[in-house]
This record gives sequence, structure tokens and C-alpha cells, in this order.
Amino acid sequence: MPALKSIMVREIFRREMAKRPPRNDINETRKGLDEMGGRASVAIGTRIEPVVFAGVPGEWLIPENDDKTHVLLYLHGGAYSVGSCESHRGMVSQYAKACGARALLPEYRLAPEHPFPSGLEDATAVYTELLKTYAPEQIAIAGDSAGGGLTLATIQALREKQIPLPASIALISAWTDLLATGQSMHTRAKKDPWFNPDGVVEAAQLYYQSEDPKNPKVSPVFADYTGFPPMLLHVGDWEILLNDSTRVAQKAREQGVDVTLEIWDGMWHVWHAFYDQVPEGLQAITQVGEFVQKHW
Repeated sequence: MPALKSIMVREIFRREMAKRPPRNDINETRKGLDEMGGRASVAIGTRIEPVVFAGVPGEWLIPENDDKTHVLLYLHGGAYSVGSCESHRGMVSQYAKACGARALLPEYRLAPEHPFPSGLEDATAVYTELLKTYAPEQIAIAGDSAGGGLTLATIQALREKQIPLPASIALISAWTDLLATGQSMHTRAKKDPWFNPDGVVEAAQLYYQSEDPKNPKVSPVFADYTGFPPMLLHVGDWEILLNDSTRVAQKAREQGVDVTLEIWDGMWHVWHAFYDQVPEGLQAITQVGEFVQKHW
């Protein structure tokens, strides 16, 4: 059972989300997520270095315990249309500390101005550039929500190009089915404080536009995972995206991938971002760090 404090935070968050008017202005939506994420604390001692890496702007988040030999490439969430260093800096600094290594947080191009495959091209370029400094076994890729889906798409693109794959990947509440066909879209609809099925479909269309949503690089739930690195999947039991993770995990296992699936009771979408407020947030981040270090 989740802690009482976590239940209270979830219910407060649900009420606040319900009171918000629909945001049809993408710039307002981006501003809202940046404001929310910007309130999260950065891990003490983290050095923040703005960078343009492989032509993509972003930040290095370098913890005090950086081992100087490994790197976490973190692909932020935000439905492929919002999200930035501002929205994710605090959480990714905590991941860097948990991994004991620096994290690179790129601001890949966003829809609707830059639909698929723009973000994928940026993520692939950044990883390829990292290989000039790090061996693949010194790199891990992680991402939340759309960033989790983008992580899976990036591995597909790298595999096609026969580029060496990273040591591991970690997927946090990954958005992998842009057609929204999972049963949890309906069975968890009344519990999820973040999303509703109609909103997921609308957000997906902004990203894939004229592309076939069944393209496995758009909806990685349809991908072939043969040869993928070890993967960790975190998902909350209250998420309408629950089956986006469970189906990936099942299929990847059947195709020979080393899969760790963790379904967290009573948790909502990317509860990791609430590490300042609920114990499960920091516990989950710590677990991701342990998984990444285990596979380096």
C-alpha cells in the first residue's frame, strides 16, 4: 500500500488537475509544465552546464559523485510537444546522483512544429556523438512518458544503423501506444489524476501527424525488441498508460530481452517527479540508479 502522505498528495494533485481549464495554446502548456518542474529541488552539489551537443541544445547535470567514466542520456517526457531542461532539471539531477554519473538532458525538437521523426533524429544524433567519448557499455538511456517511447524508438534506429547499443535503458511510465489501445485506458480512467483517453489521442496526433501511428518508431509497443539491452520499466498501477509498459515488457521478454518490470501500487504517471513530496518518488529514482549501475 502507498504511504498515507502519497495518497494525500495524489488526491490533492487530482483536484488541482481537474480545476485547470483546457489548454489549447501549446506555449501555455509548455509554460505550465516548466513552472511545475521548475519548483523541484536540484540535487545538492549538482553542477549545471548548458551545452549544444550534436546540434541539440541541452544541459549537463553533473553530480558531486560523478564517476567521470559513465553517462546517462535522459530523454524528457511531455507528449513530444512540451518539456525542457526547465521542466526536468530537478528530477534528472536526482537520477544523475542515483547513478553516480553525469546526465545529459537534450532539448530535442518538439511537435507540432517539429513532428515525427524530428525528436528521434535529435536523440539518435546525441547518442552517436556520445560514442565519440564513451564506450557503449558506459552509456545508459532513460526517459519518462514520451521520453520512454523515444528511448525505445532510438534503440530501434541505432540497431538499424548497426550502431552499438547502450548498456541498459530505463523507461518511466513510458508512452508506447499512440493509438491508445491498451485496456488500462478504460480500466484506470477514473483513477488516473493526469490523463484521460481522449487527451492522449489528441496529443498523439500532434506528434505523428501524417505518419502511420502503427510505425513502431512512433508506437514502440509494435516494435521487435530482439537484441535490445536490459531494460527496466517503472509504471504506476493507477495509470491509463499501465498497459503501454506491461505489453512492452511481455513482448520483450518473449524475444529474449532481460526485462525488469515494476508496477508501483497506488502511483500515478511519473511519480518520480514528486520526489520532494512523496517517499515513493525518491525510492523509485534510487532503484533506477541501482539498475543502471548494475549494468555498467
